[in-house]
Amino acid sequence: MGRPVIRRDLPGWKLGCRPNIVSDATAIDVCEVVLVMYVIASVQPNAAVNKDCDFITQTPLSHQQHHKHSKLIYKSENMPEHIKAVDIRGGTGELDALFINAETPKPTASEGQAIVKIKAFGINRMDIIQRRGFYPLPPQAPKTLGVEFSGTIESFGPGDHGAFKEGDEVFGLAYGGAYAEYIAVSTRMLLHKPSSIDFTTCAGIPEAWITATQALHLVLGFTKGKSILWHAGASGVSVAGIQLSRVAGASEVYATAGSQDKLDFITSKLGATAAFNYKTQDWAEEIKKATGGKGVDYIVDFVGGNYFQKNQDVAARDGRMVLLGTLSGAKVPDADISQILFKRLRIEGSTLRSRDEIYQGELRDRLEKYIPDFESGKLKIFIDEVFSWEKIQEAHKHMEDAKNLGKIICTIP
Repeated sequence: MGRPVIRRDLPGWKLGCRPNIVSDATAIDVCEVVLVMYVIASVQPNAAVNKDCDFITQTPLSHQQHHKHSKLIYKSENMPEHIKAVDIRGGTGELDALFINAETPKPTASEGQAIVKIKAFGINRMDIIQRRGFYPLPPQAPKTLGVEFSGTIESFGPGDHGAFKEGDEVFGLAYGGAYAEYIAVSTRMLLHKPSSIDFTTCAGIPEAWITATQALHLVLGFTKGKSILWHAGASGVSVAGIQLSRVAGASEVYATAGSQDKLDFITSKLGATAAFNYKTQDWAEEIKKATGGKGVDYIVDFVGGNYFQKNQDVAARDGRMVLLGTLSGAKVPDADISQILFKRLRIEGSTLRSRDEIYQGELRDRLEKYIPDFESGKLKIFIDEVFSWEKIQEAHKHMEDAKNLGKIICTIP
């Protein structure tokens, strides 16, 4: 009993100080030291800690002593590690309900997943809708907001992770959880970050560019030489979509927006054929004039109800429209659907977040092919504003005000 007890090989230990309090062979709890100095000073006067941070005691504590002090000295190995993440007081609410919760359990990686330490994340319109409690989440989505991010891989769950390794700088798309210090995400949805593009910029790529690719190529089936209209022309998705339309060989690219600075941005920076102010112009009449009455072959709409009739008016014969949002509401007032019949129009709704990983993975592969164009500047990523994540309320306010020209990003120090 007078011989020191030194334990080095307890299974399940994490790196760090390891206690070696032994009461008897059947009463050993594998715990982490929380207050080593408390142990040394108050519990076992003859105890010490060696250079390897092993706990050494001349007189092992009794079973009763161990349990008397364990609440103060230890935290159990199976207690979750905590991280900081943006949370919502009450579960849903307005932007003043957002706060950083330092008691969020750290996610764990399951089969095929990685744990990524996040450097930056993007703000999207769906985050506002989810915060207010109106977004139908897919079953695999955590409650934490955010679907796009950049960062470094910390660790992996079981399974094959392809070309990725610990320490890799990546960006990617997730079903949720990006407003946090760490995220568990499928490695299928990760991409290696180019060395020439910073973390902040990369965080603004996944959601917008994958959604635009989905709308343009998978849903609409875009054909070279056709014309297209992008509503909400200065939004992240349309900023990507206008550029992708030009690269794909669109004959004309039109857009709508709500201010002159946005119209100038859309035409001068993105290269759209023309852009129209929906607040001061009859955009439908302007597009019909610009196309000689023919209309446009493809329409990408985020607005919904208020635009439904005018979208039919400006659609060309055999035109196609994809609905990606309902910003003006889901109700269509006094609808006349006759043009759908006579023009042989095809209208389809689509969301990205509800799609399975196989579908999203195919879009991820398409996005990877754009990386050389991002690096060369052929395709441009426009960041409107960067906030520290401590200012998450301001970031959401900026999105709600709809004054942004491109992406809104939050960084984590």
